[in-house]
Amino acid sequence: MAFLYTLLLIGICLLVFIQLKPHTASRWGLGLERQRSGLELKSQAIAGFDIPYLEGGQGEVLVLVHGFGGDKDNFTRMARFLTPHFRVIQPDLPGFGDATRDPAARYRMADQVERLHAFFQALGVQKMVFGGNSMGGFIACEYAARYPEQVKALWLLDAAGTAAAHASPMLKQYLATGDSPLLLRSQADVARLIRTTMARPPYFPGFLKRTLGARAIADYPLHCEIFKDLSQHSPMLEARYTTLPTPALIVWGAEDAILNPAAAQTQERLFPHHQTIVMQGIGHLPMLEAPAQTAQDFLKFARTLPA
Repeated sequence: MAFLYTLLLIGICLLVFIQLKPHTASRWGLGLERQRSGLELKSQAIAGFDIPYLEGGQGEVLVLVHGFGGDKDNFTRMARFLTPHFRVIQPDLPGFGDATRDPAARYRMADQVERLHAFFQALGVQKMVFGGNSMGGFIACEYAARYPEQVKALWLLDAAGTAAAHASPMLKQYLATGDSPLLLRSQADVARLIRTTMARPPYFPGFLKRTLGARAIADYPLHCEIFKDLSQHSPMLEARYTTLPTPALIVWGAEDAILNPAAAQTQERLFPHHQTIVMQGIGHLPMLEAPAQTAQDFLKFARTLPA
């Protein structure tokens, strides 16, 4: 009986700690996830910005870049299936995650591409497979267009950057009202974000939702400006490129409510050397909703690439 009381007391203490220190609990939880995936937290300074990133595994470099409002840990659970095969690098984009925020800086696609280029140079990365989700996919395409010799292949997960992708109810609502589920003003918006971005969301502990929500709310003024800047100063890919030679794995969640999955057809024209996968029952974040399947689909694609 004493043992049961001890366990109960420990459980109560943990619950109290989580309620009082959600940020610390989140850091511990993410640390365990990173450890399971073989990832180590590092940081690299480039001009005016500190870029934290996760790295693990050996072999060819696989870069994974998050979307708007996301961070490096968007890929952490999926990475456990990838680090046995690749040297995985997951950076926080400047202005997001734990990276530097500079209200005076610009955060257009071209700006982020050049910052990533400086980041890769600092790490000594000369060749990579470049994966990206949403805005991160747009950045990956821009990077491949500007530095084709560095990008062996693209992995586009519900990628932005085409007129068809942006013809979605979410973006139409933003243009009409200035409101977007990606811009959080209160903790109540966290539930809307999860509901809108994922058709099959994983379990998020309450303390993690509170921590991520607090960061997003603090970022609301800056992220509103970044979202506006991106909307007004990011020409669509098909307006500037007829085709791009980089092999691409094009992945869409069939239930994506943020971007329009019909964009796959435009992306297929842009990337003649492509494979396309539409994941049924999945929303905007395949790497969070179905990490094992998303990773296995990529590994199958990677085996078709020339050495």
